[in-house]
Amino acid sequence: MEVISFRVPKNLKEEMKKIKVDWSEEMRKFIERKIRSYRKEQSIKKIDLIIKSLPKTKKGTAEKYMREDRDSN
Repeated sequence: MEVISFRVPKNLKEEMKKIKVDWSEEMRKFIERKIRSYRKEQSIKKIDLIIKSLPKTKKGTAEKYMREDRDSN
């Protein structure tokens, strides 16, 4: 594993000491959640770009396809 350090105000560090928490584990979990969230946002942006690049359809196209699908059964 790699080591990452960061600074916190002295009063925050004192508060952290009062709580029985594995702060390293908590920070790892936080970073993992943040990375997952970032990746999801990027995927959504890519999907939005793909959708925007698709050609426009005429009004009523979805209804037409739904009727055709229902009638074919």
